[in-house]
This record gives sequence, structure tokens and C-alpha cells, in this order.
Amino acid sequence: MSGMNRREFGHAIAAAGAIPFLQPSQSPADAGSLTNVPGLKVGHFTDTRRPTGCTAIIFDSPAAAGVDYDGSAPGESQMAMLQPVSPVERIHALFLTGGGVLALPSAAGVLRYCEERKIGFDWGNPNLRIPIVVSAVIDDLSVGDNLIRPDAEAAYKACTAASTAQVAEGNVGAGAGATVGKMHRGRGLGGMKGGIGSASLTLGDVVIGALAVVNAAGDILDPRTGSILAGARRPDGSFADSAAVMREIVSSQPAKGPFGMLRASPALEDDALRSTTLGVVATNVAFNKTALTKIAMMANCGASRAVRPYHTTGDGDQMYAISTGSLVRSDIPLTAIGSLAADVIAEAIARAVRAASSVPDWPGLRDAQRR
Repeated sequence: MSGMNRREFGHAIAAAGAIPFLQPSQSPADAGSLTNVPGLKVGHFTDTRRPTGCTAIIFDSPAAAGVDYDGSAPGESQMAMLQPVSPVERIHALFLTGGGVLALPSAAGVLRYCEERKIGFDWGNPNLRIPIVVSAVIDDLSVGDNLIRPDAEAAYKACTAASTAQVAEGNVGAGAGATVGKMHRGRGLGGMKGGIGSASLTLGDVVIGALAVVNAAGDILDPRTGSILAGARRPDGSFADSAAVMREIVSSQPAKGPFGMLRASPALEDDALRSTTLGVVATNVAFNKTALTKIAMMANCGASRAVRPYHTTGDGDQMYAISTGSLVRSDIPLTAIGSLAADVIAEAIARAVRAASSVPDWPGLRDAQRR
């Protein structure tokens, strides 16, 4: 952190009197993990030099997938195949990475991993299978040396690290360089560290899991209480509340400069491609792509409980819904799964910032909780 060590940061936000979230509403120590959903593995590669990294989700068998993206500037590859009008019903891997659009080519490492293991659709040619790997990026290029970005070798290592173990959270994988609360920095309000989080819910033989890469322009809220967990901060360490700052911007009178000319106030930092929250919800209940598209839409409502503001003019928010299909239950309403998925993704987003540690200029909530 710039000009503030870990203990000073903890004291500053405690003194601000604006952190009721630290006492009454902690997440449970084990809120589950995306890997609790049977039929998938998750692996991270983290480059601590910057930091940045990537995360690979590998499916044991081709998985049905849908997507909802309401952000204005998504960075992605092969996402169009998840639209209901596409004849491609299943995918083999989902790849999430830092490094912005410049890191999209790193997905080649996932393709190589799949090709070596004969993962993919039979193309009718000898020894040829074509894997479908959907990829999505966050822009973390303002954290550290932006020439250090995930490449194909990093993606390959994330794949080889994939396992069914509980997903590591915080400053790892695609969340290693993620940040939040950064849309008012032009007004002297600092942001905080984002990260990656995961959660799950098991009800009988039904499992719903979620994973979130949280790199939002706005604040992150506790979905249970609505209080701010991480976001824009005033110089004394207290939260500014990004929504409240925007109300002030709209309601305030324009400042006047020399000769009565109106003076422009600092603009919101909401440029295209800069801020993105990537969400993944998965279940073992069998659904087709059209149904999963609806589940992704409903899950996005859960993300909006934890990110404020959400779906801004500059973000690239994307929500993926996956079915590994091992449980065939015609008695389970789609609405029930979508509603519960919204709860689980909101929890995953909160866990991402709770697990985030500080990097220079971006204090992490995990350090404050250790004070």
C-alpha cells in the first residue's frame, strides 16, 4: 500500500466507524466451493511478479453452458457459441484470465492441454478432436508491470493444476490482480483489492456452485446486510459509498472558474474494458443451453446484490451457467435453481474480497480482518 502499512490500514478503517460488516456478518469458514459440483475441476496459475494470473475450469465430460452478459464491453472468445441459436450445445473448458484483451491468446494453452488428452469433439479426421474453450478476461493492467501478462504456458499450467480440491480464493488465478471501488479515483478516493471467490450449496443430491472474479468499478456489498465490504475509500480509510458519491455529482452545482466559465468536475473512471466481474454458476442438475441461459440471467440478479453499481457503461460483466448433467431430475423447477444460484454467486463475490490481501496502492480486506 502506498503510504500506509497493514496495521495502519486496519486502524484507519476501524476508526472511521463505517465497518459494521467486520463484526456481525462474516461468511462461514467453509462456504463450499465450485468444485463441490461433480464433474469439473478448477486450477489456478498465479504470477506473483505483478500480480496477475489465470484460472481454468475443466469438465470431465462436455458440459452444457449458457451465458448472460449485460456489461457494455466484455472481453471474451467463443462466447457467441453459448447463445441459444448456436448449434453447439456443449463445451469442454472455461478459461478466465487477467491481462485484459492482450491475454486472450493465452487460451491456446488450454487448447493444447485438451488436444494432448484427446478432449474435444470428434472431427471425423484421424486423431483430430476440436475442444470448445470459452474464454473471458479482466483488465488488471493498472496493477504492477503491465508487460507481465498470462500467456499460453500460464494457461497450460492452470490446466495441469486443476483438481477437485476446494478452490483457493483471494489474490490467486484470474483474481490475482483484480481491484474494486476505483470509479472515483479522480476525486481522490482510493479503491481496494478484489480477487476470486467461490461458494456452493448442497441440498440432498442437488449441488449448486459458484466462482467469481471480482474486478468491479463499484463497491462490493455484504449480500445479507447491504453494508459495504470493499470499495472506494476516503483518505481516512472510511468508505465513500460509490452510489452516494454519484448522487452528490448529479445534485451539486457546477463549479465556476475564471470569468464565470463552468469548470468540469473529474469524470468517473468507467472507461470501456477496464472493470469486469466474471461469474460462473454450475450445477449437477441436467439442463440444456436455453435453460442455462435463463439461470445465468437469474444469477446475475444475485451478483447485483453484491456489486454496486453493476453493469456500468464501461464494464465487461459476464455470467456463465454450467450443467455437468450427472443428475437427471425433471421435478426440480428451473426457477428454483436460478434463484438459489443467485444466492450462491452473491456469496462467492463477497468471499472474493474477504480473502483479498493488500498489494501496493490497493489495500485488501483480509489484512483489515487480521488486525
